[in-house]
Amino acid sequence: MEKVQQTIRAPRGTELQTKGWVQEAALRMLMNNLDPEVAEKPEELVVYGGIGRAARNWESYHAIVDSLKTLESDETLLVQSGKPVAIFKSHEDAPRVLLANSNLVPKWANWDHFRELEKKGLMMYGQMTAGSWIYIGTQGILQGTYETFGEAARQHFDGSLKGTLTLTAGLGGMGGAQPLAVTMNGGVVIAIDVDKRSIDRRIEKRYCDMYTESLEEALTVANEYKEKKEPISIGLLGNAAEILPELVKRNITPDLVTDQTSAHDPLNGYIPVGYTLEEAAKLREEDPERYVQLSKESMTKHVEAMLAMQEKGAITFDYGNNIRQVAFDEGLKNAFDFPGFVPAFIRPLFCEGKGPFRWVALSGDPEDIYKTDEVILREFADNEHLCNWIRMARQQVEFQGLPSRICW
Repeated sequence: MEKVQQTIRAPRGTELQTKGWVQEAALRMLMNNLDPEVAEKPEELVVYGGIGRAARNWESYHAIVDSLKTLESDETLLVQSGKPVAIFKSHEDAPRVLLANSNLVPKWANWDHFRELEKKGLMMYGQMTAGSWIYIGTQGILQGTYETFGEAARQHFDGSLKGTLTLTAGLGGMGGAQPLAVTMNGGVVIAIDVDKRSIDRRIEKRYCDMYTESLEEALTVANEYKEKKEPISIGLLGNAAEILPELVKRNITPDLVTDQTSAHDPLNGYIPVGYTLEEAAKLREEDPERYVQLSKESMTKHVEAMLAMQEKGAITFDYGNNIRQVAFDEGLKNAFDFPGFVPAFIRPLFCEGKGPFRWVALSGDPEDIYKTDEVILREFADNEHLCNWIRMARQQVEFQGLPSRICW
């Protein structure tokens, strides 16, 4: 992937760059995905999740922008894995953009085939909201994470995480929501990441309270705040596949254990035990097959430690990153002994008809979002959990790119 150093920001205000507000919304959201405040690696078109891109390559990005600027209000743009492939006549009530990302039929739905197509420039990995141009920064996953830990609190800790310790890893675009989600529910959290830049970014955006390279310091602070029943989030630099087994060895068992490393992508999303970021990058380039195997071995150790903590009483759950499946494929036959977060904590919310809704102020004016906050507080005054979210979000969540809000 060609790296291009340019700063992309969505236009603000009411002046149109396109032929209608629907097209303008698509254009601004595409550009917002690549805002340096939002994207993990904007120079590579990577928004979050390892290699989750907004467009297939820079040529495709510029072609999409040009297409949106000239798109009529009775036309539809078709985007295939981050590349514009057609504009056809539709009607004013039809979608202005139709897109699909990373679709492979089951026989060929594997990383080897995907990477072959990606190398040829025929496909990209769009994640959930990177390639669909509706990523709004860490807030986009924050309330879902807040709801997950809130449901865990209701099921296991009398409705609050006060006086509990959560252990997790992964502070990227998705996992970076975990520290604030736990503290919003009153708990203490140690969140591990191998990349200091990820921790620094979460602290800068007020999603995480403190940074340390010392496991001893992390445990000391965590125990102090746990005893006081006060919330704090601790970003710990290290490799989860090393730190979790060490905690098991010391007989230290957190109250909750999960993981949001990018284990879904063993080549680009996970760092094997014993490697620095620089060493990992070199091995990834020189011997990707060995890299993947080492990642899988490390993930297996990671899951083994999570299972050991579960046996000792920790509420342990998978956070949708496929790490259990990798460990199972590597021979850990009880890898699925702890549940996924959806059946454990999200499904009950779905059964009530609750789900995520997000909206963005295309104007760029934060006051527009604050006005919608007031509407939510008025119309859902009887929903204490939702109202608490809105109030805390206004106080603690820093907008990334265009002002936005999400709620369940």
